[in-house]
Amino acid sequence: MNPPNVEGVQLLDWCGPRHWSWLWIICGLVTLASAFFRVGRDKIGFIAALIPPIVWATAYAAAAVSGTYSRGVFVAIWYLTSHVGIILWAATVPEHSVPHPRRARKGAGP
Repeated sequence: MNPPNVEGVQLLDWCGPRHWSWLWIICGLVTLASAFFRVGRDKIGFIAALIPPIVWATAYAAAAVSGTYSRGVFVAIWYLTSHVGIILWAATVPEHSVPHPRRARKGAGP
């Protein structure tokens, strides 16, 4: 039995793999940049990190439902659990910022 052809994933018909790889790259760069934002201001990074796996999970689920890629449901579940689930969990982990060092006052003794 031959494995199903990935051409069944209609998402690839909209753009080529080269264009979809740019989605991953741009979202990854936004996620990386938001890691340097202050605590509580990095929501954009989590949103950007969620976009590619949600797009691909949706594409594979749609291909499974349409019957063009029978194994798509398993790939969709994998994206939803290993990517989306982990990112959503990481977004709930409390963050703590390091306090800024206090400046010494002029003329104040020890």
